[in-house]
This record gives sequence, structure tokens and C-alpha cells, in this order.
Amino acid sequence: MMRSSNPALRADTFRGLSAASSDDVMTLEGTALRTGFLLLAVVCSAAFVWQKFLVSPASIMPWMLVGVIGGLVFSLVTCFKKSWAPITATGYALCEGLALGGISAIYNAQFHGIVLQAVGLTIGVLAMLVVAYATRLIRATENFKLGIFAATAGIGLVYLATWILSLFHVNIPYIHDNGWIGIGFS
Repeated sequence: MMRSSNPALRADTFRGLSAASSDDVMTLEGTALRTGFLLLAVVCSAAFVWQKFLVSPASIMPWMLVGVIGGLVFSLVTCFKKSWAPITATGYALCEGLALGGISAIYNAQFHGIVLQAVGLTIGVLAMLVVAYATRLIRATENFKLGIFAATAGIGLVYLATWILSLFHVNIPYIHDNGWIGIGFS
């Protein structure tokens, strides 16, 4: 088992749970369907706050606070009452949509188009991974997990180094000046 300081992933997290009957087994198709439903919940609540921002930018702060605080509450409830997860996941997704919709609207007002790029890339990657898992094109073996971790850590280090260098007014032209190409190769 992997070590983690996350309270949801303690060594005894799954101890005491009864064995699942064949009706309770999680399937890949069910997981893909649930993922799609939760993504739809996030997008709908984010679009709601985004629309509020277009009417009156100051009106979104209460919605964002509800999203942040509600998301925290739903995540804590899920950590300590795992059997409630099917219900709390939807509440968490709706709250996160409220928070992310407001944050995205604010960033889009300052940096026009950045949100469309980020959301498009995120949804595209999610969709392709769900399809790849559902069609069994990829399997989550230990080597696959290690490769994903290494790639993600490498991208994270590039972003961290770029951010630290930007504090000293060092601009990395290939990443900063090339739009989609810089995002794709960073």
C-alpha cells in the first residue's frame, strides 16, 4: 500500500467494509457514466456562476463562497462517512462548479481565452482517458502508473521552474510566447 498523509487513504480505510455482492461491484462502464454525470454537474453549476458574472461581476462572490465552503464540507463528510459518497459526490461536484465557475470567469476577464484553453484541454484529456479505459486500450498496471507519475512530475517541475524564473523576470520564450504549442510542450 502507498503511504499517504491523506485521511481518506489510511491503512485501515477499507477495513470493516463488507464484501460487495455481484450487484454492488463497480464496473468500468458505471464509473465512466458516473464520471460523466459529475462532470456535467460541475459544468452546469460553473456555467450558472459564469452567467451571473456576465450580468454583475460583484454578484458572484457569495456563490463562490458557497462553493468553496460547501466543497470543503462535502469532502470532509465523504472522508469520514464513506458510505455517503454516492450522495456527497454530487454535492461536491456542484459546489466545486460554483467555485470554479467564479474563478474561471474572473481569470477570463483578465486573460481572454485562457479558460477555454484550460477547460478544453482538461475535458479532452478526461474524455480520451475514459474512452481508453472503457475500451480497455490501456490498463492501470504498476508500470503504467509509474509512467503517468513520471510524466506528470516532469510537467510539474517545468511549471515550477518557469514560475520561479518568472519571479526573477526570466522569460522562457518557447513556453510563454507560443500559445497552444507552449502549452502542449510544457
